[in-house]
Amino acid sequence: MGNILNLSFIQTPTQWHDAPANRELFDGWFEQLPAATELVVLPEMFSTGFTMASTEVAEAMTGATVCWLQESAQKLEKTICGSLVIVEGDQYFNRFVWVPPTGPIVTYDKRHTFRMAGEHEHYTAGSNRVVIEFDDWRVCPMICYDLRFPVWFRNRDDYDLLLCVANWPAARQSAWQTLLRARAIENQSYVVGVNILGVDGAGVRYVGGSAVHDAQGEFLLDAGTREGVFNLALDRQSLETHRAAFPAWQDADEYALAE
Repeated sequence: MGNILNLSFIQTPTQWHDAPANRELFDGWFEQLPAATELVVLPEMFSTGFTMASTEVAEAMTGATVCWLQESAQKLEKTICGSLVIVEGDQYFNRFVWVPPTGPIVTYDKRHTFRMAGEHEHYTAGSNRVVIEFDDWRVCPMICYDLRFPVWFRNRDDYDLLLCVANWPAARQSAWQTLLRARAIENQSYVVGVNILGVDGAGVRYVGGSAVHDAQGEFLLDAGTREGVFNLALDRQSLETHRAAFPAWQDADEYALAE
């Protein structure tokens, strides 16, 4: 890997409340992954769609979908990540899971639950910001609505890639596009946003717009409304060159977050 990170993401409609069908769906997409791919990114709640029926669809971390992720990562020899509905005790989480071919799973629970859909009434908000060490890369995951809250994810020279998995509705597509670009510019990092397509079981329409931006906010890849597997090689040396030439990060304000 080193300076180059070969990343693939999948933009597709998903099946409502049907985890086995979605696992089969993504198995089909996995067949199209390039051999060079190291990291595969799936969208938010990829096994169910963005649902408030947490008690009906939730799985344990030892459940079928996480086991499938582990088996797929081992078989493909690639790290796979995305979010799904997880239950622990009497709490439900919209949880990002990072599953390598070998080694421990890393998780991040969505910090900002989407009030306008009632997500805060059905899911427990996360309390930990996470940065994942991936060889020479540092990856910070976020989930959908998190994208609107830059303070929690402000880069303190501790990550190179901000990764947003989402079910972001077509009604607010302009905000999705604007915020992805803004997060890249202000954090001087790569930003990858992965959305879905189609109309879900709640009648919400999605038009994709999954994209990759460089540290200056420029498009490196725009999936538009296309369905498929999208591949890109990210260059860490290019990122470091930009940060050195335009070190705005050195003038960032110091602050502390209050719970």
